[in-house]
Amino acid sequence: MKKVLVSVVDDDRFFRESMCRLMRSLGFTADIFASAAEFLASPRLAETACMIADIHMPEMTGLELYRRLIDTGHAVPTIFVTAFPTDVDRARALNDGALCYLRKPVDEEHLTRCVREALSSAGSPEQES
Repeated sequence: MKKVLVSVVDDDRFFRESMCRLMRSLGFTADIFASAAEFLASPRLAETACMIADIHMPEMTGLELYRRLIDTGHAVPTIFVTAFPTDVDRARALNDGALCYLRKPVDEEHLTRCVREALSSAGSPEQES
């Protein structure tokens, strides 16, 4: 069985690496990207079953990245993480269709539930186009 790919997009190297370890410990394949541009340029974009993205990154924010993916037909189930949560960002993320909006440091159990939810929504054949 092919492992499911979770992509982590965050400019914080420590956070990226800890998320990568967590995803692998849960049995997923994980890829890490230091910026939205790096992720958008990646050949793994089309394989990504779930994205964990930081809201606040230089050049392009997580929210801008998510909108770009939707606009280009690559809507990926997305979990946003941020050290600076705001009601405005939260509302925008959830209204745009993000699955979860989590504060850093992330509660690993909550994140794990979000990832499983993302993958169950992504894996249903009705939603594949």
